[in-house]
Amino acid sequence: MMRRSRININFIDRTSSIVANILLRIIPTTSGEKKAFTYYRDGAIMSAQSEGNYAEALQNYYEATRPEIDSYDRSYILYNIGLIHTSNGEHTKALEYYFQALERNPFLPQAFNNMAVICHYQGERAVLRGDSEIAEAWFDQAAEYWKEAIALTPGNYIEAHNWLKITRRLEFE
Repeated sequence: MMRRSRININFIDRTSSIVANILLRIIPTTSGEKKAFTYYRDGAIMSAQSEGNYAEALQNYYEATRPEIDSYDRSYILYNIGLIHTSNGEHTKALEYYFQALERNPFLPQAFNNMAVICHYQGERAVLRGDSEIAEAWFDQAAEYWKEAIALTPGNYIEAHNWLKITRRLEFE
């Protein structure tokens, strides 16, 4: 028997797809924008990423970046590619995509947060290796990214805010 929450999710997914297809038909867009939206929808709405089908989701996101014209929309596609690389432990690639997303849309606090998390993780690894100088550099970079995220969305990222206070890296307030 299917759980109620799964039924609701399936209903929402189907409804979202129907609404998206209707909007795609009635809103004036170029063929390139329609193609980009289709790849984006297939990568995100169709749940490839949420089901752990990262290779399929990545392929759809990469396809979506080719014809996409709008910088703002492209920023979210690039951000999602970064998320998948983060999930796969490919931190260098993830950082590259987060940077690209922020170049197009500097108001993505979640990208700054994810970059901070990666830097903090690298700092923790450096501590375990006994390399305190490298660890401090990673932690300082994490602090800078978290400050950006917090500045964009005050009240969010409470744990990061507390870490900044505890480590005396908090310069604003």
